[in-house]
Amino acid sequence: MDFVLRRLAAAVPVLLGITILSFLLIHLMPGDPAQIILFGSNSTPEQIAQLRQQLGLNDSLPRQYLDFLGQLLHGNLGTSYATQNSVAHELLSRTPSTLILTFSALAVAVIIGVPLGLVAGVRPNSLSDRLCRGFSFLGVAIPYFFLALVLVLFFSVKLQWVPAIDDGSIASLIIPAVSLGWGYSAILTRLVRGSIIQELRSDYVKAARAHGASEFRVLMRHALRNSSIPAITTIGLQFGNILTGAAITEVIFGRAGIGSFLATSITSKNIPVVQGAVVLIGGGYVVINLIIDLIVGAVDPRTRLATAAA
Repeated sequence: MDFVLRRLAAAVPVLLGITILSFLLIHLMPGDPAQIILFGSNSTPEQIAQLRQQLGLNDSLPRQYLDFLGQLLHGNLGTSYATQNSVAHELLSRTPSTLILTFSALAVAVIIGVPLGLVAGVRPNSLSDRLCRGFSFLGVAIPYFFLALVLVLFFSVKLQWVPAIDDGSIASLIIPAVSLGWGYSAILTRLVRGSIIQELRSDYVKAARAHGASEFRVLMRHALRNSSIPAITTIGLQFGNILTGAAITEVIFGRAGIGSFLATSITSKNIPVVQGAVVLIGGGYVVINLIIDLIVGAVDPRTRLATAAA
C-alpha cells in the first residue's frame, strides 16, 4: 500500500504540470481568443470587449489558471468554438476510437516483438538471430506513416482485401494498427533479445541448470520473467509515442479519433479543444505509466523495496 501511495503522490505534480501547460496554450497561441470566436461575424470592438469579460480574459494569469483548474476538477473543459458543444463530450465521444487503435498497435508490437526477441536471444549470432535483428533494424528505419501508405496501396488498392478508410469494421483497423505498431515491435525485439541474453548468462540460471532444470523451464520461469520487466517499462514509455503517432494515423485513414480531432482543432485555433485534448492525453499517459509502475512492482518486489528505502 505504501508503494501505491508513493506512486500516486508522484503523479500529482506531473498532472499539475500538464494543466499548467494546457492553460498556457491559450496565451502562447497567436490571436485574441475573443476575436477567434467572433471571427466572421462582423463583430464590433464593444462585442469583443464584452466577450473577453465573459471569458475572464481580463483577469490576471494566476486567477485565470485557478478558474481553469476549478472547472477542470468539475469535469468542465470548456466549450468548442466550432460547435458550441461541451469539449468533454466532444473528446469522450472520440476516445474509444483512439484507445482501440492505440491498444491494437500495442498488441501488434507485443505479439511480434516479444517472440522475435525471445528467438533471437536464445541463440545469439545464429541465423534466426540475424533475421530478427534485420527485422528490428528495418522496423526502426521505416517511418510508420510511410509504411501505412505502402500497406494501403498493396492491400487496399491492389488486392482490395481491407478498406483503405475507416468504416467502423475490424478489417479497417488492421492496417492502421500494424503500421503504427510495427516500429515499436522492432524496439521490443531488440530489448527482449538483449535482456534474454543477459539473463541466460546470469548465475541463478547457471544454478538452475546445475540442479537439472530443463532449458524450457529455465527460459520460461527464470529468464523470460526477469527480462519482461524492462519490456513492460518500455511499453509504458512508448504509450505516449503511440498516442502521438495515432494522430497522424487517424488523419491518414480518416478515423474519427482524438488525434484527428486535435489536428483539425489546431489548424482552426479551437483553443478549448486543444487544451482539453492535451489534458486528456497527458493524463492518460500518466495513468498508464502509473499502472505500469504497479505491474512492475508486482512482478519485481525489488522495485517496491527500492521505493520504500527512498
